[in-house]
Amino acid sequence: MAEQPPDDHASRVQASFDALRAKVEPKLDDASREAIERVRAAAASKDVAALRTHVEDLKERHGWLYKELATHPRIASLLDELALLGL
Repeated sequence: MAEQPPDDHASRVQASFDALRAKVEPKLDDASREAIERVRAAAASKDVAALRTHVEDLKERHGWLYKELATHPRIASLLDELALLGL
């Protein structure tokens, strides 16, 4: 059986969220870490319904973190890409 190529999308999502976390880590608490991880996992798996739900939750519960997510260049690019899937 041939070896599967690496999932470029999942790798880009991970790298983008790592960059975001490096920027905001000092401000994160357990709840905001969990919230951003749910968004990352949904984005990595291209689960548009879960991504929509988790982004809305992030926006409602952690407004400052939602703003950081929405304005982060790499994350914004990923969200634009995922918008084509129906987000």
